[in-house]
Amino acid sequence: MGESLRRRLLIASPLLLDPNFARTVVLMLEHNDDGALGLVLNRPTDTRLGEILPPWDDRTVAPGVVFVGGPVQPDGMIGVARLAVDLHPSVEPGDAASLTVLWPGLGTLDLEQPPVAAGPLVEGVRCYLGYSGWGSRQLESELAQGSWFVVEPRPDDVWTSQPDGLWRAVLRRQPAALAQYAQCPSDPSTN
Repeated sequence: MGESLRRRLLIASPLLLDPNFARTVVLMLEHNDDGALGLVLNRPTDTRLGEILPPWDDRTVAPGVVFVGGPVQPDGMIGVARLAVDLHPSVEPGDAASLTVLWPGLGTLDLEQPPVAAGPLVEGVRCYLGYSGWGSRQLESELAQGSWFVVEPRPDDVWTSQPDGLWRAVLRRQPAALAQYAQCPSDPSTN
């Protein structure tokens, strides 16, 4: 497999025209020999989280809407938590029974539990319908084809209040050879 891409961002190259992933930024939650799983960070819906899960509404991070995490299991929802402290995954969060720490500062939530079960450790929540998934070696094949750029995230990437501009913003802060892609028009025929 090579190096795991867990905790990194996949940035869709302008060559990736699949409507599920064109101009997306994907946070990789898992990547191993069995495959990969991530969440698209920049596909907000018009649906407010409070319309679907009212108890979680006051913990929602702006813009307060549900996001499309990817095309796999679009009827399921993944809750991501911004943690008040940088818990390490090996540290038990104590009374936060509905929280699973992924890495310091980030975890997932059991949304069927009431917000109080997450405890005071959760500063904010963002929810995603579905997820992005790849089978064994599938992502490696897409990387070899030039479909994705792999970059380091910043903590605010997950929580941006301007998700529609995230693709360009992440590209712009990369070294010059990669940053130039931020200027690519959405429709290459207009170039």
